[in-house]
Amino acid sequence: MNFVTCSIVLYNNNRKMAARAIDSLLRASVPKKIYLLDNSDTDKLRFLAESSNEIEYIWCGSNLGFGKAHNIALQKAIDTSPYHLILNPDVYFNEGVVEALVAFMNNTPDVGLVIPKVLGADRRPQSVCKRLPTPLDLIIRRSQINMLNKIFAKRLGLYEMRDIDMSKGGVAPFVSGCFMFLRTDALKQAGLFDERFFMYMEDTDLSRRIRRYFKTYYFPDVEVVHEHARESYKFGKQLIIHSMSAIKYFTKWGWISDSERDAFNDPGN
Repeated sequence: MNFVTCSIVLYNNNRKMAARAIDSLLRASVPKKIYLLDNSDTDKLRFLAESSNEIEYIWCGSNLGFGKAHNIALQKAIDTSPYHLILNPDVYFNEGVVEALVAFMNNTPDVGLVIPKVLGADRRPQSVCKRLPTPLDLIIRRSQINMLNKIFAKRLGLYEMRDIDMSKGGVAPFVSGCFMFLRTDALKQAGLFDERFFMYMEDTDLSRRIRRYFKTYYFPDVEVVHEHARESYKFGKQLIIHSMSAIKYFTKWGWISDSERDAFNDPGN
């Protein structure tokens, strides 16, 4: 069965950008259902669902956060579709991407989550596969202090899996939430997004829970474009939200000792 469900969470998005993401999905030849979860203050983005009867628009009434909004769609999809795509509204791609991912998942039943190659607006590959982080890893990566980055360059490289040749794909301890192609059977075992994370770190948390039962995988044979602004790297509200999510994450999994992290980060596993 090749039926695919997909969810996109909206929040006062650029209309043209969101429409481009939706159009990328609509051009996929597989049977599908697209859920638009709108966290905006009003339902002014409802018109985005008018282009196809494959789209269902859900206005959430308030900003529920990333994971909680996606969970509304996941609860609908988990018993109706073998695969579900978590897609950011600033991502777009050509025809054939969804079809290739369906074929890959059909042929690799031990994979529960896969992400394709992700390019930035400049068409340079983005670092979407990483090892599970320690607190120091996140501090280094988000510090934007050149001296600190130079001192810990080797450590940062290990976190971003630069020591492993991923050019042909491979297992990644966690993958970015901008494009998560999920096997719904994996969600049945691992659970949905942890709604304690309003935004950020929820992809890390879900990846590691899925990794307990299935492989989490990087599949570079197809590619998508992600035009994100990396708002959490700027000082302000987004950085504060990211920091709060990191605190929740390490409180949940361990600040210093985390044996599961060590096991999943081992290239031999």
